[in-house]
Amino acid sequence: MSAKHSLKKSNAIRLTLSYLLLAMVAVVIIYPLIWTVGASLNPGSSLLNTSIIPDNFSFIHYQELFDGRIDYAAWYWNSMKISFLTMVLTLISVSFTAYAFSRFRFRGRQNGLMLFLLLQMVPQFSALIAIFVLAQMLGLVNSHLALVLVYVGGMIPMNTYLMKGYLDAIPKDLDESARMDGAGNFRIFIEIIMPLSKPIIAVVALFSFTGPLGDFILASTILRTPDQFTLPIGLYNLVAQKMGASYTTYAAGAVLIAVPVAILYLSLQKYFVSGLTAGGTKG
Repeated sequence: MSAKHSLKKSNAIRLTLSYLLLAMVAVVIIYPLIWTVGASLNPGSSLLNTSIIPDNFSFIHYQELFDGRIDYAAWYWNSMKISFLTMVLTLISVSFTAYAFSRFRFRGRQNGLMLFLLLQMVPQFSALIAIFVLAQMLGLVNSHLALVLVYVGGMIPMNTYLMKGYLDAIPKDLDESARMDGAGNFRIFIEIIMPLSKPIIAVVALFSFTGPLGDFILASTILRTPDQFTLPIGLYNLVAQKMGASYTTYAAGAVLIAVPVAILYLSLQKYFVSGLTAGGTKG
């Protein structure tokens, strides 16, 4: 009895510590988000008197974003366009690549998978100079196309590895049955593999959409004129040029960035958890 009691006590302590740790992590993550929303509703321009729930909250800073004095609408459109194109091109390229690695055996297959894994260990900023020189040679400096191509290239290795793991879990008997009915590889891919891969497709879609939204370093390296700026560059310049006088307007702009991400996540939520866990655990 004493052993069982000791085991139950140990489990209770472990569970309590786990909940405390999760609560601390939740506070660290959620508090800045709530504070940013509060700052965006603060009628003043300073953060000194900002609270989570302002005494006299106002939507004036949201109005300032679209009153024509700053190019927030253009920055927003640029970011949405780049993120959407990155998501679509990433889904197409990753789906075909993962299907090839999962279903076919060809020379260099293992080396290709190892290369994808190694590419994840290379920090993006270490290639900034090479990316800029290449963009300059191709005439793509200050071009959204340059960003989309680099983002898609950066998304392919990790997401291919993730999707391949998911596709490996789909029984190959389904492929063989379809071939007996006269289906080719492309038809199998479109009509069988893709419908069964909705969870991992949702994961890749979310990752590839949100990645470009938060990028500042690469975007600031490629883009040169304000009309081409994305949200991170535009909001940074908004604060930097006014010496911090527009932090509350910056907070309002940051809050609006989360809207499309939240919509995409909520629309894909039923697939997200299963796709992430399955793709991460299958080899």
